[in-house]
Formats: sequence, C-alpha cells, structure tokens
Amino acid sequence: MNLPDILHTFEQTVSAWEGITAAPHRFGGVEFTLGGVEIGHLHRHGMVDIPLTRRLRVALLAEQAAEPHHLLPETGWISYYLRHERDLAGALALMQLSYLHKRARRHPDAVNAALEALPFGPAVRQAFAGHRADADADPTA
Repeated sequence: MNLPDILHTFEQTVSAWEGITAAPHRFGGVEFTLGGVEIGHLHRHGMVDIPLTRRLRVALLAEQAAEPHHLLPETGWISYYLRHERDLAGALALMQLSYLHKRARRHPDAVNAALEALPFGPAVRQAFAGHRADADADPTA
C-alpha cells in the first residue's frame, strides 16, 4: 500500500466513527472533530497530530507509542508518523484514544469497553482514568 492509499484508509476509517466530521485543516490536510472539538488532524505528508492531556502524552511517550508534537512538545499534543502500512494501526489507536477521551463524559460505559480494546499499557489507562476523575471532580474540566 502506498502513502496516498494509507492516508485515504486512515481518513475513511476515522470519518466513519459515530459523530465525526472531517473538514479541511487550516494548515493543510484533514481535521477530524467530534461535536465541534478537534480529535486530531492528518497532514498530507503522513503526520498525524492529536490533542490529549499532558498526563496522557507523558504515558504515551513512556510507552513509545507516540512522539512529542513537532511544534508544541510540552503540551498535551502528540505527533505520529504514517510512513508505512504497518503504521496505520498505531495511528488509528491514538486517534481513537483522543476520540474516546472526548466522548468519556457523555458515554462512559461505551468508552470503558473501547479503551480496554486499545493496545496501550497500564500507564495510559491510568492517565485516562485520572483525567476522568479530574473531570468528575471539576465540572469545568
């Protein structure tokens, strides 16, 4: 599978998730939103940028599941590079983590089951759970 086919598969897969809207991103490529909130974007050269919490970013970096964001390395943003077909599963898992992160307050039961199916270790699950606990304690989180 060549890069354009990989990017097309990624875009079609994410676009098919419930509630997702795909639109042109302001810096090029495609932005994916859930209820008007960005879950990530895909650049045409294969870089995927995904907004998460800093806690999740730290856990993902420790597991070597993502890289720091190419421009904002100290924020919750991460980057992942789609270069080969084998990278597709990792990019989709990270985007799904962001999707679940944004859905967690409205659909906690569905999120829990889906989170367990993702290929991340205990540190990522704990960071995700920690974010949810923070959100439950602070209605503005």
